[in-house]
Amino acid sequence: MLSDIPTDTIWSILEAANELGDTSTVDACRRVIDANLRGGTPGQSDLDAIAAFFA
Repeated sequence: MLSDIPTDTIWSILEAANELGDTSTVDACRRVIDANLRGGTPGQSDLDAIAAFFA
């Protein structure tokens, strides 16, 4: 993956955001995971949203 956020962490954030009903973070996680699975580059705004989840 091309980001500094490990895939396992993104999956954990996806689960937490889903439980909290944070749909924008859930969507960002899904787009980053999808980009990773397809060998693409995740969007910086999605990475920023994920990184800010615990801020």
